[in-house]
Amino acid sequence: MDSQLPILSFAAGAVALTATAAVAPRVKARIALSRAKHRSLTGHSKMSKLVARLVPHYEFDINDFFASDGAPAEVAAKRQDGFFRMAELYKQRFARSREMTAEAAGQISDLQFTAAYRVPFQYSRLVREHLSAGTFMQASSGVTLKDLDGNLFYDLAGSYGVNIFGYDFYKDCIESGEKRAHALGPVLGFYHPVVAENVRRLREISGLDEVSFHMSGTEAVMQAVRLARYHTRRTHLVRFAGAYHGWWGDVQPGVGNPVSPHETYTLADMSERTLHVLRTRRDIACVLVNPLQALHPNSNAPSDGSMVDSSRKAGVDRTAYSEWLRKLRDVCTERNMVLIFDEVFVGLRLAPGGAQEYFCVRADMVTYGKSLAGGLPIGVVCGKRELMRRFRDDRPADICFARGTFNSHPYVMTAMDEFLSRLANENFRAVYNGLDEIWNGRARQLNEQLAAQNLPVRVASLSSIWTVTYTEPSRYNWMLQYYLRAEGLALSWVGTGRFIFSLNYTEADFAEVMQRFVAAAAKMEQDGWWWHDATLTNKRIRRQILREMISSGFGR
Repeated sequence: MDSQLPILSFAAGAVALTATAAVAPRVKARIALSRAKHRSLTGHSKMSKLVARLVPHYEFDINDFFASDGAPAEVAAKRQDGFFRMAELYKQRFARSREMTAEAAGQISDLQFTAAYRVPFQYSRLVREHLSAGTFMQASSGVTLKDLDGNLFYDLAGSYGVNIFGYDFYKDCIESGEKRAHALGPVLGFYHPVVAENVRRLREISGLDEVSFHMSGTEAVMQAVRLARYHTRRTHLVRFAGAYHGWWGDVQPGVGNPVSPHETYTLADMSERTLHVLRTRRDIACVLVNPLQALHPNSNAPSDGSMVDSSRKAGVDRTAYSEWLRKLRDVCTERNMVLIFDEVFVGLRLAPGGAQEYFCVRADMVTYGKSLAGGLPIGVVCGKRELMRRFRDDRPADICFARGTFNSHPYVMTAMDEFLSRLANENFRAVYNGLDEIWNGRARQLNEQLAAQNLPVRVASLSSIWTVTYTEPSRYNWMLQYYLRAEGLALSWVGTGRFIFSLNYTEADFAEVMQRFVAAAAKMEQDGWWWHDATLTNKRIRRQILREMISSGFGR
C-alpha cells in the first residue's frame, strides 16, 4: 500500500501542474485586461455603479449654501445678494417660459431629470426654486433663438449637435423635402425614389460599400455592433472610458444602466496596454470610437451637474489622436476586428467626409445621425459589403435581423436629399475652408480676453465644439451657466460642459457672444463666487465633500 503513495503523489502533482498550465493564460489575460482599464471610475463601470449607490443625498440650507467652501461671512453675503438679484431677474425676464416649464415638468419625466441635474445635487433644490431655466422656445432665426417672453438668445446649445449649418438651412431642407415627399406621404415599408440618390452620396462620403437606415443614432450603433458580432462570430465589444454611444445597454455599462452587460470591455483611450489587449484576445468583435473623445480622452461628457470642483480638463492634440486611431486601425486589421466610428454626434461637422477625413483614418463601419436628415431624426450605418450582409447563402436560417417601422420614412429621406445635395455643391462646401483655424482662433481670442481680465475661465475647442474649463479651485463654477443665460446665451442642460456652434456664425455674431461671455464671467467674479484663499485646492474640496457624505450617511 505504501508503495502506491509516490505514484499517487506524482499523479496529483501532474494534475496540479496541468490545471495551473490551463489556468495561467486566463489569469494572465485577465490581468492584462485589468491593466488596460483607465484608473478613474469611467474605466470601471461596476465600481462606478457601486459608488453611485453609496452616495447619500444631502443638501445645503440657506445658511450653508453660500459658504460651503469655507468662505468668510462677507463673501457669503455677497454671493447671497448676487444669487437673489439673479433670481429676481429670471423671475421678471423669463416669466412665461418658466411658467410653462414648471407646468409641463409634472408630466414630462425628461424635464424632471434635467432640472434635477443641472448643478451638483447639494445645491439643486434652491437653484430649482429660484433659478429654474425655461425650456420652451418659440422661434429660431440665424444663430438666435426666441423664448416665450420674446427674449433673443445666441444659440450655444446646437440642438445636441444637429445644428451644423444654421437653423434657416435646416428649415429650408425640411420645407423643400416636405413638398417632394407629399405625393407619396407617410407610406412606410416601400422606398421613396430619392433613397437611391441618398445611398449614392452616403457611399461617397463614407468611402464604404453599403448603407442601412434606422430611426436614431442609438439604433444605428446597435445594428453596427450586431452585424460585427454576426460576421466575426465573436461576442465582445470594446468601448473607451468616457465615450458615449447612445443609451443602449451594451455601450452604457456604468451609471444609468440598471443591468450590467457581460460582453463589453471598457478600456483606456490612447493606451499601449489597450492595444496589447486588442492584439491578444480572441473574443473581441468590434472596437467603437466616438471621435468627440479627442477633446477629453477617458472622461465622461462634461456636465455642470457633476462639476464639484475645477478639475475639468479638455484639449485636443489632433496629431496624437490621429496616430492613436491609426494604431487602432492597424490592430483591428491584424486581428480581424471591426473598427466602428460612431459619428452620430460629430457628423459632418469637422470635415465634408466627417471624422474619417478629419483624422485621416478609415473605419470598417461608420454610424451617422442627427444632422444628416436635414434636421429630422435619423440613424445611418455605412459599412463594407461583407459586414453589412444580414444572412448567409449556405445557412438560410442563420440571419442577423434588424428592421424598424419608420426606417427610410419618405419625409426624412427627402429632407436628407436636400441636405446632401447642398453639401455636394462646391460653393457650399467652401464653408469648411479654414474651419479649424477659424474656430480655434475664436477660442484663443476669447481666452485672451478672459486672461486679460484675470477671470478664472477658459475654453477648449474641437473646431466648433467647445468645453469650458476653470483655472482656480471652486465649488461654484456651475453658477456661470446662469450668468450666461442672463446675458442672452442659450445653453443646453449640461451648462458650460458643451457649447456647439453652428458654422454660420459670422465674426460679428461671435464678437457679440464673446462680449456677453466675458460680461457674465465678470459679474460672477464681482458677486464673489470665485473667492478662494491659499488653502483651497481641488483636493481639499473633494475631501470636504467626502466628509459631508460620511457625516450625512451616519445621520449627523
